[in-house]
Amino acid sequence: MSRPLVITDCDEVLLYMVSHFRDWLAEEEGVTFEMGTPDFVRAMRRTDSGEPIAPEEIWKLLNAFFDNQMHRQLPVTGAVEAIRTLGQDADVVVLTNLMDFRQEARTRQLLERGIDARVFTNQGPKGPALKAILEEYRPSRAVFVDDLPQHHDSVAGTAPDVGRLHLCAEPLIAPHIACAHKAGHAHARIDDWEGALPWLLARLHDEPEKERT
Repeated sequence: MSRPLVITDCDEVLLYMVSHFRDWLAEEEGVTFEMGTPDFVRAMRRTDSGEPIAPEEIWKLLNAFFDNQMHRQLPVTGAVEAIRTLGQDADVVVLTNLMDFRQEARTRQLLERGIDARVFTNQGPKGPALKAILEEYRPSRAVFVDDLPQHHDSVAGTAPDVGRLHLCAEPLIAPHIACAHKAGHAHARIDDWEGALPWLLARLHDEPEKERT
């Protein structure tokens, strides 16, 4: 009989990212990143001049971070322990929006942080990639965890039977992330693993669990 399946994002779910990105920008790139704003583009400026960073340069900086600075990323509080607990009764895979050539680096990064999980890379909406994972694993039931509302919208449209938990663990940006639960695309919004783990376990075991906002 097939096992349940957990499909989880990585950045801001398993590993903190934007806070480490912010620190690297300040230390080495002369860029100030004000995280307390919903506008990612306008949040980044040259420290010396205050000039906004052009969108194309933001992508270059992000790529440089993932090429050379992933060692900075530390686990989200409670994530390692939660994934180990979930893995006792379910398969756990990571679906991360990185270019495919970074799959090995992400796998190694997670393993070094204590998370041993198969990694799937993806670009764009996650619904089609998640559907392909379901077709391969054919789980008895499945849950999806991600920090971005657009991915919950995508998964809701392609795999509506999958339990969807919106979790953004970075407190400096979580208040500025639109809530997928309020939009009707996620079954719950819980931004910490202390609350998320019981919800996920209940969902995997088909036990009643109140929706959370």
